[in-house]
Amino acid sequence: PGAPSLARLLDGLPISAAPFVVTLYGDVVAPRGGELWTGNIVETLGALGIAESRVRTALSRLVAAGRLEGAKEGRRSYYRLTPAAQQEFSSAARLIYAAPEPPPLGGWHLVLLPESGREAAAAALARLRFGLAAPQLALLPDRGTPLPPLPGLHFTAATEDPLPPSLAAAWPLADLAERMAGFVDRFDGLDPADLAGPEVLALRLALVHAFREIALRDPLLPPSLLPQDWPGPRARALFVRLYLACAPRSDALIAARWVSRAGPLRPDPARLRRRLADMTGRASPS
Repeated sequence: PGAPSLARLLDGLPISAAPFVVTLYGDVVAPRGGELWTGNIVETLGALGIAESRVRTALSRLVAAGRLEGAKEGRRSYYRLTPAAQQEFSSAARLIYAAPEPPPLGGWHLVLLPESGREAAAAALARLRFGLAAPQLALLPDRGTPLPPLPGLHFTAATEDPLPPSLAAAWPLADLAERMAGFVDRFDGLDPADLAGPEVLALRLALVHAFREIALRDPLLPPSLLPQDWPGPRARALFVRLYLACAPRSDALIAARWVSRAGPLRPDPARLRRRLADMTGRASPS
């Protein structure tokens, strides 16, 4: 009964050190210069129940994978995003921090898969949220999100006519709906005002971590291809509401305690204004 506690919220949430480090950098560090002291990482992930040894192992693996770069100043270690990781996080942010209502449908991306290496091409396109409508044809709604170079022959098509509902089978919608419903069940009813400052930051990271898995899989199909009672709009609206409720207190904690080699982390105001504008669906102030 009552609002769920942070411990209850985290119970059963898959918590692995490396993905949470990625979430932390993508949500908090990337818009604040890209570098952070290891002590801040250890303390923050400790609030999520991740031991220091696991955090340090994860940092080493992310360095080996080319996503972070390490540096030392005196006895302190710092980690910075690599340029490739910065670009990856920027692309993901467009999908995560978006308004509850998706952008208008501008048509469709279609890709004819190559005969050689078709399976690898199909897997790469699936990671970009394409559905496989036929063995050689992948498609994705064009919502204005930039795409990287694609394997195969890429072209776009504009159509005002709804596509056949049977095309919905090109995407794993049942699994995605289950993830969305689970997200709502886990986070609904939570009030950040009931939590202490460090818990609010932990909640924010858990929220982004859980929603990221949904946002990076959701193809944003038009309603004609979605099943009835599709939980997507409710999941995104809940994410936006809770994230905006967490932001002021968690941002204050970050400003007071998080540091890079240059000193306290300083946000990029334009970047954070753009994130807020994206989430609320309002024009970003100049």
